[in-house]
Amino acid sequence: MKKFNIRKVLDGLKEVSSSTPSVQVGPQENHLIQETIQSEHFQLCKTVRHGFPYQPSSMAFDPVQKILAIGTQSGALRLFGRPGVECYCQHESGSAVIQLQFLINEGALVSALADDSVHLWNLRQKRPAILHSLKFNKERITFCHLPFQSKWLYIGTERGNIHIVNVESFTLSGYVIMWNKAIELSSKAHPGPVVHISDNPMDEGKLIIGFESGIVVLWDLKSKKADYRYTYDEAIHSVAWHHEGKQFICSHSDGTLTIWNVRGMGKPIQTITPHGKQPKDGKKPEPCKPILKVEYKTTRNGEPFIILSGGLSYDTVGRRPCLTVMHGKSTAVLEMDYPIVDFLTLCETPYSNDFQEPYAVVVLLEKDLVVIDLAQNGYPIFENPYPLTIHESPVTCCEYFADCPVDLIPALYSVGSRQKRQGYSKKEWPISGGNWGQGTQSYPEIIITGHADGTVKFWDASAIMLQVLYKLKTAKVFDRNRSKEEKGSTEVSDEDPFAIQIMAWCPESRMLCVAGVSANVIIYRFSKLEVTTEVVQLLEVRMQYELNDIESPDGGVGGGEQTSALPTPGASPQTSGPPSHPSTSSNNSDGGNIPCLKVRSTPLKQSPGYQVDLVVQLVWVSGEPPQPITSLALNSSYGLVVFGNSNGLAVVDYIQKTVVLNLSTVELYGSNDPYQRQPRSPRKTRQPSGGLCDINEGSATSEDRCKSPTSAKMSRKLSLPTELKPDLVLLSVCPPRGANPLDHRDNSFSRSRSSSVTSIDKEAREAISCFHFFETFARKGDSTLTPCLYVGTSLGTVLALALTLPPAGEQRQLQPVIISPTGMLVRLKGSNLRMAFLDSTGALLPSAFEPWFEPNVTADGEEREKVRKRRPVSVSPSTSQDLNESQYAVVCSEKQAKVLSLPSQTCIYKHSITETSFILRADVVQMSQGVCVACFCANGHIMTLSLPGLRPLLDVNYLPLTDMRIARTFCFTNLGQAMYLCSPTEIQRITYSQDICENLQEMLGELFTPVETPEAPNRGFFKGLFGGGAQSLDREELFGEISSGKASRSLAQHIPGPGGIEGMKGAASGVVADLARARIALDERGQKLGELDERTAAMMTSADSFSKHAHEMMLKCKDKKWYQF
Repeated sequence: MKKFNIRKVLDGLKEVSSSTPSVQVGPQENHLIQETIQSEHFQLCKTVRHGFPYQPSSMAFDPVQKILAIGTQSGALRLFGRPGVECYCQHESGSAVIQLQFLINEGALVSALADDSVHLWNLRQKRPAILHSLKFNKERITFCHLPFQSKWLYIGTERGNIHIVNVESFTLSGYVIMWNKAIELSSKAHPGPVVHISDNPMDEGKLIIGFESGIVVLWDLKSKKADYRYTYDEAIHSVAWHHEGKQFICSHSDGTLTIWNVRGMGKPIQTITPHGKQPKDGKKPEPCKPILKVEYKTTRNGEPFIILSGGLSYDTVGRRPCLTVMHGKSTAVLEMDYPIVDFLTLCETPYSNDFQEPYAVVVLLEKDLVVIDLAQNGYPIFENPYPLTIHESPVTCCEYFADCPVDLIPALYSVGSRQKRQGYSKKEWPISGGNWGQGTQSYPEIIITGHADGTVKFWDASAIMLQVLYKLKTAKVFDRNRSKEEKGSTEVSDEDPFAIQIMAWCPESRMLCVAGVSANVIIYRFSKLEVTTEVVQLLEVRMQYELNDIESPDGGVGGGEQTSALPTPGASPQTSGPPSHPSTSSNNSDGGNIPCLKVRSTPLKQSPGYQVDLVVQLVWVSGEPPQPITSLALNSSYGLVVFGNSNGLAVVDYIQKTVVLNLSTVELYGSNDPYQRQPRSPRKTRQPSGGLCDINEGSATSEDRCKSPTSAKMSRKLSLPTELKPDLVLLSVCPPRGANPLDHRDNSFSRSRSSSVTSIDKEAREAISCFHFFETFARKGDSTLTPCLYVGTSLGTVLALALTLPPAGEQRQLQPVIISPTGMLVRLKGSNLRMAFLDSTGALLPSAFEPWFEPNVTADGEEREKVRKRRPVSVSPSTSQDLNESQYAVVCSEKQAKVLSLPSQTCIYKHSITETSFILRADVVQMSQGVCVACFCANGHIMTLSLPGLRPLLDVNYLPLTDMRIARTFCFTNLGQAMYLCSPTEIQRITYSQDICENLQEMLGELFTPVETPEAPNRGFFKGLFGGGAQSLDREELFGEISSGKASRSLAQHIPGPGGIEGMKGAASGVVADLARARIALDERGQKLGELDERTAAMMTSADSFSKHAHEMMLKCKDKKWYQF
């Protein structure tokens, strides 16, 4: 019997989103499985975020800690150390980060936001938190400057004033530099916002202030007045010092650079237009685009570097954005793929008054991060070790696999390492700070992403890191250059005809199958050997949907011999068999039999890795394009791939390269179709010209059809294909017009698994939404297990098909696979999403698979035969099931979950998961404590249910569904892991496992590591004697309250942050156990030594007691004779 548990009762009461608790139906006595999984095993928290920071806006680098920080337009902060050390934080306000400043080697960072707030982040903890914030009320922040080893932060504003903030207490000083005092009578107009502040490298008491209008002021902090003013008639974008403090350089809006002597009045000593054509007659060169930033870096043994972004001449139309490096007489122009957001020069010293010795430039682009090696000729770039290429082409679907076979990652890595580009810098990646976490989690995890350009990328996601393993280009299979007359036929997906829509992967056999947006399915095998495929194997399939007043075939549908009055006797006319190329050319008069893409006719060289085994294409039927594929599955043990759309399903035998079955959805039901599909008025036979049709008759209004946003998934601008025969009654439902198939990448609702709809009109099309291959009881009351294919539809029906497979070995090549529909199993509310099977103890049964073998064996025939004859294995714990033992089938739809007992086919548990919303993704996952169903709901809830009892275990309102990308990319996997794309460029990983939440603190890397600050440069004897060395300044005396008074209270308000150890409690996950808090406290350096001390003491005490016991024992035994023992 199940134990009574008060916690479970409370869980039941807490359950919010399910209006009805689990309902147990049917006889219970036989199904009392003790469920080990409990609600305390679940907790939800974010783990890590990977990928390129979306819409970056600013950047900073700590030259001693070697940590890079990037801020974004949505207030996110990403910190990068050595490869594998990265961290994500978020400003609550969500305002753009306009500037970042490290407190160099202090483990802290200042961020300035577009909402005029300044924040101090503590980086000495694994999850950085804000210690203080300051919100300006009356002025807008435009520029910040924090000198090295100073605690006073200068803040320039839009009004042209400069305020000074104490970084330790985050309070304003009473010392203010007012714009009118700074410029006095040098200009009649307001000088504009402050665009630059920095102190003279040799004299901290002198501050240079750049105003947008073109005025630069050298301000003396002690005497509170301007020493010099420099005026230029072009707007200023940035200013940089020469390290000796005698010269500075400005960049301007007309593409010029001006170099000024500090004491030189009036004019610049030099004006350079790096990209301007110099006229011969001494006139001014033509104006260029603004130089947005300039840096002036000196070297001990050579010419200084002047590095700038922008400044190209206006006549370079279509030229890519450039970074220009001027070194002595040479000028190098480095083209970038995307617009430059910011750049930083990395130098050997953090001191601004020493030779800078620049060695690299970090360039932050809108969609990439590039690091250039300045020390090598030709300025090569460093190979970027971070996983920043997720968005190389937009992600259209994802799958996540935890606990994969151990040999898989090395195998993918070895074929992927050959794909690397050459010509990178030989040096180590320069951003090398921080330390890795001490995670003990060791199982392999793989994420697969499918992209709009047809690429599929495999990522190693083990131990909360991410690294690209291998990239497959599926578009290579097709001819890229399409002729004009074919172009019309591909209107369905002209933008991205190769985009990946669904992926099915068997990690054990390494078989991969992808379905593309142009109604094509490609089957790949993994090989370590290179091969040239002379002819790409191709199958063409006609899938059509017709309502006929004839009886559908009942009983067995053999290898395509359909006993029906349909004029298509099975597989032969419906599919052109293995001829390698379309037998019907595009000049076919009825506009039929044309696939959307043309498979290449030239030999295909296939590198080691995934190699195409077979291409299946749906063809146009009667002038109408094929429907998008909505579901896909493969089984390596059976050698079958199945795919479905709104017309029906097709099963392909990839070993014999034939279509085994091609059935419309109606035919699956046989004679017991539960839906009264009313035939509509016959459609007139159209002219064979083809073209697009728009039939919008009937009661299916677009509102009815779109009750859940999923309905418009991939709907093309055309009605559904139908075979035109005057004597047939046709059903045609037009999807809403104008929904472009791949606009769904960012905004329309689409999902990789199913194209379901919450409530479709009875007359609407029933699509196939999911599949599951399994060895189970095919019919009610069966006593033996047979291979089956379970089919789930968008109307909530689950149907079974029994598979008769020829014996392995040679026979498998020759005899046909026979498939017989065995009827409907169960119906659920909403579209079916996921199916799984449990054994009689409630353990998850994996599907049968074939272990991987090398397909391109070059050895003699005997070897090949051995490989071929290997029996596929089914790794179910209950392969030797007793005949009377049952199985449980788990089915989850958009609305509810049911558990059936097999072979009796009785529903023993059902649970209504949500009434008001619908499930977007459901997965049956293996946790360390047992099996559960994990669901992500459109209202943002993440839920888990126990199996087989369907008790609610977790229900957290995690994130509102702000965009369709989340819905399309969300996936759960085993051991409490899940992921989704939180922006077009970033993957967010989360966990719903209590174990991982508790251990997360250990797994995360550390950003701050204790490092000695380098020694300050030596001033030298003569400089010390005669002056000229660096002048220091007592800023405390100048800016402190005693001398400068208090700042105006209304100017800015101080907000204490949640940072520090106390405020950090929630940062790890919300409610962190006391143990985790203690762990966080231990993160501070020094405490670990204390722990070591205690351990040593404990060991000494235990040693002491041991020696005492040993002594007592010795005394006891001393006088005993040997025979007394």
